[in-house]
Amino acid sequence: MYTNKPDFLRSGERARLFPVLAETSKEGRATSIFLACLTNVDEYANSLLSSVGRPVGPNSRVETFTEVVFQKGEDQITGRPDGLISVRTGSSRWTALIEAKIGNTDLRSDQISSYLRLAKTNDIDAVITISNEYAATPSHHPVELSTRGSPKVSLYHWSWMRLLTEADLLITNDDVQDTDQRFILNELRRFLAHESTGVRGFSRMPPEWPDLVRDISAGRQPGAMSADVRAVISAWHQETHDLCLSLSRQTGATVRARLTRAQASDHQRRIREDSERFASSQHLVSSLIVPGAAADIDICVDVRARSMMASMTLDAPTDRQSTAARINWQLRQLKDVDADDIYVRVHWPRRGFSQHTLKELREDVNIAASRHPDLAPKTLEICMVRMPQGRFIQVRNFVDDLEQLIPDFYVAIGQRLRAWQPPAPKARLDRTAPEDVTPAAIEEEAEKETNRPERRFPWRRGPG
Repeated sequence: MYTNKPDFLRSGERARLFPVLAETSKEGRATSIFLACLTNVDEYANSLLSSVGRPVGPNSRVETFTEVVFQKGEDQITGRPDGLISVRTGSSRWTALIEAKIGNTDLRSDQISSYLRLAKTNDIDAVITISNEYAATPSHHPVELSTRGSPKVSLYHWSWMRLLTEADLLITNDDVQDTDQRFILNELRRFLAHESTGVRGFSRMPPEWPDLVRDISAGRQPGAMSADVRAVISAWHQETHDLCLSLSRQTGATVRARLTRAQASDHQRRIREDSERFASSQHLVSSLIVPGAAADIDICVDVRARSMMASMTLDAPTDRQSTAARINWQLRQLKDVDADDIYVRVHWPRRGFSQHTLKELREDVNIAASRHPDLAPKTLEICMVRMPQGRFIQVRNFVDDLEQLIPDFYVAIGQRLRAWQPPAPKARLDRTAPEDVTPAAIEEEAEKETNRPERRFPWRRGPG
């Protein structure tokens, strides 16, 4: 038994890197190994615990436990929590109860509610759930609770794929300094990535998806707060986060979904707003922020048309006057791209947009100018569009096709694009030397300006 356990624990074992558990205990084994790595790899602990508002500094000590039994409140719960995290910094201690599910097992709202009550009874600061379900941020929980419990106990969620991705980013970017800790974290990465562990990405839309697609195709307007729309929006949010994690592993940078400040702080508001937008437009939309990319990757799924699109929108270069010159600036960035599903949308001031295939513009860039010969485009949007036909309505194939589209778009388009920047200002011809901008030179120029005849005798400017 771990002798340094918190006082509110009746018993608890230190989380083991090599747990001795039954073959059937995938959940317990994965949780113990993860918690042990959290204790022994400083950068990993800081990365994850910072996401729940508890960064780990050099004077912090992270302790983790499994097989926990509490002094109070055991009669309030069914089952047993999977673990506990304790972070001690000086005389203060922060604790979080861990509940984990793996494989196809989902979290249960009644169990989470009982663990929130248990945490309150024992003055535990947070409950963290771990499963193959997804959330855009740890504070956006994938399970709706009928009762939230005490506001003094925070509720957070990590997906197993997020835990794998955080480990992968730290290894890929050489962010773990200690060689032994790097070895341990890499072994965790290998363990979580193995199919036998039970860690999975988001793989299917909810059962409501096929009927909703058919109804919309038949012309029905879905209700914003209907159960089927809320189920689809919840799944869409999970799929968006899975795309972020996948693209993070692909690029070695942390990719996240763009949320308004209000949506980031209120998960239910995000569901409500996205449900209302979907009901009115029949579009599922998200924007992914890739650090260093020229623009967000915008994703739009048109359910009525059964199409999916990834795009990036860049400001057209204003130092080029003609439409052809502005579009050619964009085409040069895509000179090695060869795809039939690439389109360029030319956005005009107050006139909407016109659309052409990349191939058409390469053959004759002037076809874009013929639409509005008196205007120059304001922005240029590069799109990859796919129409999966019958696969669109299938709960698994829809996700498979979307998760193929986004990396394809980023490799072919996203990583190539560069945002336009105005050219650096040039020195004035009369101010090319240091002596041209001394106080004395400026004073002399100011005196000449003051003594200009048209300034002294404005009535002499002539007619008009």
